[in-house]
Amino acid sequence: MAGPGGPVRDRAAMIAGMNPVPDPQVYEFCTFRDGQADAETRAAALASFVEDEGLSLILRQPDARRAGIAPGLAMRRITLSVHSALDGVGLTAAVASVLADYGIACNMVAAYHHDHVFVPLDDAARALDLLRGLARRTAG
Repeated sequence: MAGPGGPVRDRAAMIAGMNPVPDPQVYEFCTFRDGQADAETRAAALASFVEDEGLSLILRQPDARRAGIAPGLAMRRITLSVHSALDGVGLTAAVASVLADYGIACNMVAAYHHDHVFVPLDDAARALDLLRGLARRTAG
């Protein structure tokens, strides 16, 4: 555990305090070959990552369509509101495990302050309930 306002490192404290919050937007994970994504598309991305196969962008559905991307897997983002430390251990594993136990796929994206869970749109409500339940059980 960290001091007031600082990042949380303790596994149980991270899980108990994760306070999952759904994002109303619908997202898609998209990939572009070198130079294929224009500046407007890059600027619209929620997140990006350069892989050997090309540029991966997380785009809102309307931005993906504008970029000419065929419809893919619609995803909902759930933000774990706890300020988890970059060197904190166990939050991602706990989240992925509980979702896997119920057959829900997830893609985790860690940013500086929070972790973000992307789940298939059709599973989002159930995933949110499961994560809230995990937090309650861990808080004891």
